[in-house]
Amino acid sequence: MNNILRKAPLLLGFVLTVSMAQSPHSVFIEELTWVEVRDAIDQGKTTIIVPTGGTEQNGPHMVLGKHNYLVNYKAGEIANQLGDALVAPVVAYVPEGDIDPPTSHMRFAGTISIPEDVFADILEFSARSFKQHGFLDIAFLGDSGGNQAAQKIIAEKLNEEWTETKVRVHHISDFYPGRGDDWVINQNISAEDVGGHAGTHDTSSLLYLNPSMLRLDQMKLGRPGDGQGHTGNPAVSTPEFGERILKMQIEDAVDQITKERLAIRQ
Repeated sequence: MNNILRKAPLLLGFVLTVSMAQSPHSVFIEELTWVEVRDAIDQGKTTIIVPTGGTEQNGPHMVLGKHNYLVNYKAGEIANQLGDALVAPVVAYVPEGDIDPPTSHMRFAGTISIPEDVFADILEFSARSFKQHGFLDIAFLGDSGGNQAAQKIIAEKLNEEWTETKVRVHHISDFYPGRGDDWVINQNISAEDVGGHAGTHDTSSLLYLNPSMLRLDQMKLGRPGDGQGHTGNPAVSTPEFGERILKMQIEDAVDQITKERLAIRQ
């Protein structure tokens, strides 16, 4: 009995620690149980953000999972700022070019590509799933240019179908590429250095969030057709640029979601 009493404080501490670690405060549904998701919806968290990224080459200085990492972070921040939203798993498989013969990013090792109609189906049936569970606002958040067309098409298709319901799908067009590139150019960085793929925008974001995803000794100017895979000069990137770019994207997405939700229900 004395041995049990001596262990009681340790057991209580363990239970409290585990309980705190498992507290369902995450906005990511992958980190919640189905009961916690159900209860969150019942308590008013009826917006779901569907982040779309991609597994693609990003030049010799940046890992292939860049989009997935960045969009997951930004979606989480957007959900936290909205206060009544959850985040779906990142869609990491998106159109990246033809497979055989390879075009676009598929010309580089590691890229994964799916047909446009397959990507559209993933978006559509993800949205249908979330509608079934009680979400009222489904926001497609695309971190890559190639994701935008299908997001827009599926949002319009489902909104037309669901016009007599309270459910709406939002293509968050203000999010990507956003104001970041123009802002960096205004900081006296040339448009060539800013680039259009894996350049200053993404490199700066990762310098701010997670430099381990970069190969700092490989950051040099890339030009279209030079075989490196990126355009722009990542060497001019800074964490300060990244912090500002991320803030603008998150802010613009929050504003668009908020405005569209209000417009629908006025």
